Amino acid sequence: MLNFPEIDPVIFSIGFVKVRWYGLMYVLGFIFAWWLARRRAAKPWAPIRVEQVDDLIFYAMLGVILGGRLGYCLVYGWDNLLSDPLYVFKITEGGMSFHGGLVGVMTAMWLYGRKLGHRFWEMTDFAAPLAPLGLGFGRLGNFINGELWGKPTDVPWSFNVNGQSLHPSQLYEAILEGFVLFVIVWLFSARQRPYRSVSGLFLIGYGVFRFFIEFYRVPDAHLEYLALGWVTMGQILSLPMIVLGAVLMGLAARDRNRTT
Repeated sequence: MLNFPEIDPVIFSIGFVKVRWYGLMYVLGFIFAWWLARRRAAKPWAPIRVEQVDDLIFYAMLGVILGGRLGYCLVYGWDNLLSDPLYVFKITEGGMSFHGGLVGVMTAMWLYGRKLGHRFWEMTDFAAPLAPLGLGFGRLGNFINGELWGKPTDVPWSFNVNGQSLHPSQLYEAILEGFVLFVIVWLFSARQRPYRSVSGLFLIGYGVFRFFIEFYRVPDAHLEYLALGWVTMGQILSLPMIVLGAVLMGLAARDRNRTT
């Protein structure tokens, strides 16, 4: 069993301004997304030109922040929102939802794609490989904050948290949903692929990894298990991703001549 290092979530503060590790992880995620997007935009078949990458990342940032926060408040923090409508603005108190962020980014890609005259899945095929590293950094931020711990366990890589030996489920997610998923989707998208296939692979990959890791996470205290004594909200929200991803991959295989 390892000892959790108890890292101060605030890196430094200047007056009332506090720079937090969790916020830095988001910044790193967007920086890497910007760099990767520029590399993808240099491909001759890319729908986005290099000079359009800055706008693409700006739209994506809005989608992540607005969608992630609204998604958390509506799904996980509904009681807090009902008691305090301003809760949605209290981001420093924590609370971001991946699935809400996904909807936000998809909406942002639809809006930016419409502005450029591109098809929706064409935009998401371009953006999908940019997301996993940001997800990985975000989970590292959860670990530094000492939140979203997993279930009690006796595995040798568990962490001692307040006298309990717990699964580091944040690190499981950082590795699988972040870095492993990045390698899979990035390598797959390194050359021109059938329309919708990159988006489909991302959705399947994330959905499967998240569904699996939920067996090791502790569900939100106010939600608990939703069915059968083991089904969590994260699993329920991940199932449609797997199904949609499979549908997109099937359509991509059928329309193999349409590429992005």
